[in-house]
Amino acid sequence: MANILFDRVMGTLERPDHIVMDIPGGRQITYAELKAESGRLANALVEMGAKPGDRVAVQIDKSPEAIALYLATVRAGAVFLPLNTAYTPTEVAYFLGDATPAVFICRSRSRDALEPIAAENGAHVVTLDGDGSGTLIDAARSAEDTFDTVPRNAEDLAAILYTSGTTGRSKGAMLSHRNLVSNSECLARYWGFTADDVLLHALPIYHTHGLFVATNITLMVGGTMIFLAGFDADRVIANLPRATSMMGVPTFYTRLLDREDFTRDVTGNMRLFISGSAPLLAETHRQFSARTGHAILERYGMTETNMNTSNPYEGDRRPGTVGFPLPDVELRVRDEKTGELLGAGEIGVLEVRGENVFKGYWQMPEKTASEFRPDGFFITGDLGVVDTDGYVTIVGRGKDLIISGGFNVYPKEVEQVIDDMPGVLESAVIGVAHPDFGEGVTAVVVPEPGAELSEEGIVSALSEQLAKFKQPKRVFFLDALPRNTMGKVQKVALREDYKDLYTK
Repeated sequence: MANILFDRVMGTLERPDHIVMDIPGGRQITYAELKAESGRLANALVEMGAKPGDRVAVQIDKSPEAIALYLATVRAGAVFLPLNTAYTPTEVAYFLGDATPAVFICRSRSRDALEPIAAENGAHVVTLDGDGSGTLIDAARSAEDTFDTVPRNAEDLAAILYTSGTTGRSKGAMLSHRNLVSNSECLARYWGFTADDVLLHALPIYHTHGLFVATNITLMVGGTMIFLAGFDADRVIANLPRATSMMGVPTFYTRLLDREDFTRDVTGNMRLFISGSAPLLAETHRQFSARTGHAILERYGMTETNMNTSNPYEGDRRPGTVGFPLPDVELRVRDEKTGELLGAGEIGVLEVRGENVFKGYWQMPEKTASEFRPDGFFITGDLGVVDTDGYVTIVGRGKDLIISGGFNVYPKEVEQVIDDMPGVLESAVIGVAHPDFGEGVTAVVVPEPGAELSEEGIVSALSEQLAKFKQPKRVFFLDALPRNTMGKVQKVALREDYKDLYTK
């Protein structure tokens, strides 16, 4: 029996001497070298007690060795559990207590704080740093570079990714070998990736976008990654002329547009820019196209489902939309309360079904059952609408829906009107507890540099464009909206900041 994921991404090396990772500064790693390193690390993990089905948790900086560790975990038949490097020891304690990994790999500087936590949960602790050093690497140096890859079938777990936990307890999404392989294969075909592609990789690798989309796709097609430790505009601009593709979050693209040296010539070798993990402003899409001649391809995915939809590779990439359901994904819109199936132009909860959809939440059978329909569709919790041409637009999260005076207000609709106003960079609209209306529509606006905006001006401009019940009762201004590490606006934080606004 094969190891479905590893065999698909690394099992057959048609070009073993081909560069898989090009690290600015002169270091290059071939496919053969990456496979050998994954063999040494797999032997080391087994020696540390990792058995098939065990979790291997990591909170480490991005590095080539981290990619090799991911592959080693899969080869050993274990379950890869990447943790955001921003998590505090208190947060890590929850994840380790919930997942009970056999091995925990952390940064050297974090070991003193995290080793007691790991020990309480029975995990063997080793270190791996961004420069490729650490006790894990020390252990692997004496190990063989060959390894009898452990067989795993399509339904076996390959990874657990914890949701951001913006409300309540964080949930571990269980992703199978089938989930990861099917989605990456679909995306590679849909986006036209081949062995000739050079992907500029500036994303973190503790998240679906950077690891299971960008990395898996590149490995599957035998391409090359220009492997950056993180997003740095100078390095991105310096390396773009050597790249053919790039995946990023909206913040990447707005930062590039802020640079005068980000020009059409810099992007002349590129065939594809992809954006995800957070909504891309339509204005950013238009500015980018005008500057470079490239239309950013926006797509939509989730921790639980990998990618669900995408604007077309060939065809009209419409600003503000996330395109069509992928060829291997079924998508429908249903009324959140009645469950009624909705038609084109009607806003409801998006539900998806396909081999990309996860197996459920780790040790949460009741929660898992509540998130699936009897016919296997997963209830995403995202509100969306499909237009008559089949393009999907995300309106917001179900929990972000505002009910003011008995009327439903979709934040995205109000945000789009505000964002189109002169002097507005972006906005976030939230519902805040209100004694008369239940929730009061409240807008938080980020002005463009140098713009002079006022609450009265925003409210006045909206009065002619939106029904009264959709209009914000208050407007506030911030220099920047709170975001998580993937660039997604944290409306939970905004609601907390303004929770007493109307009840004082």
